[in-house]
Amino acid sequence: MTDAALQYAVERLLARYAAAIDDDRLEEWPHFFTPDCRYQIISRENYDKKLPVGIFFANSRAMLEDRVNSLREANIYEAQHYRHILSPSLVTEPGAGFVRAQTNYQVIRIMHDGATMIFSTGRYLDRIALATPEPLFQEKLVLMDSRRVDTLLAIPL
Repeated sequence: MTDAALQYAVERLLARYAAAIDDDRLEEWPHFFTPDCRYQIISRENYDKKLPVGIFFANSRAMLEDRVNSLREANIYEAQHYRHILSPSLVTEPGAGFVRAQTNYQVIRIMHDGATMIFSTGRYLDRIALATPEPLFQEKLVLMDSRRVDTLLAIPL
């Protein structure tokens, strides 16, 4: 794959990922991951100090699917939507069948009454499988710049 094609594949995966969340198509969200994936949301502070405690952790697509089911069926939270703003990705460490990428993100939260605020900023550290028909996340580490979460983190980042 050429550098340009690789860059396009990575950024297209991230754009599709963000659009599925922003458009409340959460049932699609787990399918951006390999079956044996790892997804973690952790503060930058804990990450820098090598403290493993995060806000959310899953180590399989099945766990992500359970998360979506609980959001739809069990959890009670105030109606809200996200809008992701993503930087261009820095693609690094291309390997045999995978690539690593770093992408800055900003998530704006829109509440049911129209109130809008910056909800989270940070960066994605991704390991992306390329040996599948479409690129998929093998690992997505969401590093939040702040350790403070304003309210329940219901929707994935």
